[in-house]
Amino acid sequence: MREIDVKEIIPIVKKLCIDSNFYIGKDVISKIKEFKTKEESPIAINVLNILLKNYELAEKENMPICQDTGVAVCFVELGQNIHLVGGDFTEAINEGVRQGYKEGYLRKSMVDDPVIKRINTKDNTPAIIYTEIVPGDKLKITVAPKGGGSENMSEVKMMKPADGITGVMDFVVDRVARSGGNPCPPIVVGVGLGGNFEQSALLAKRSLLRSLTEKNPDQKWAEVEAEILKRINDLGIGPQGLGGRTTALGVHILSKPCHIASMPVAVNIQCHAARHKSAII
Repeated sequence: MREIDVKEIIPIVKKLCIDSNFYIGKDVISKIKEFKTKEESPIAINVLNILLKNYELAEKENMPICQDTGVAVCFVELGQNIHLVGGDFTEAINEGVRQGYKEGYLRKSMVDDPVIKRINTKDNTPAIIYTEIVPGDKLKITVAPKGGGSENMSEVKMMKPADGITGVMDFVVDRVARSGGNPCPPIVVGVGLGGNFEQSALLAKRSLLRSLTEKNPDQKWAEVEAEILKRINDLGIGPQGLGGRTTALGVHILSKPCHIASMPVAVNIQCHAARHKSAII
């Protein structure tokens, strides 16, 4: 049994919060450059160039990619042969977020009451933490800051099995169409299929962690992703909603088994700042 003192987690989470907000993934840059070669609208090409310049400046100047530095969503893969010692695991992650958002001069966006008082917690905590127990003695933490504009365009629908794959694709495309320029396209579209109401939403969010340069390992879903992506980019919403053929950089699907009477479908939209960084202890 391997012991990990939770105090080791704090500086790692702090760094992940800062790095994910300063340094965009190379997969995003690669995809924007790829789509720029296919773009027909001069305005859209100009917007894509501005986004690329923004990423470059953020990395050079150590500044956030976007003013909305998001909710700190943390995915944790905890090896079952690990014994956590030295304090509260959840509080260690929150302390890392607290330090990262303070020292990185990142905007604090969390309010303590969702409806009535809505007072800012002033340190971007609490983080939203999803923990999965996995084999082994390693601890993997992924921080994926999620902005409000794209998150607000997300949706879960309890569809009927009879709706089939056509119904699923129609729902995903319609969700993007109704979103328009609100989620700051070009977007990445996460789709969660199956499980139940809440698991479908988690699958959709988790799917956004896949690199944009990687295809779905399941060929049938890879084909569905490609078809949905084509339909989305045919909508003409374009970068920042100003028109063009680059509305989405990718569609990512994750699926799980579900009840015979159900077909849950969730869409979690991610803006062009598809931010996430990981570390393994």
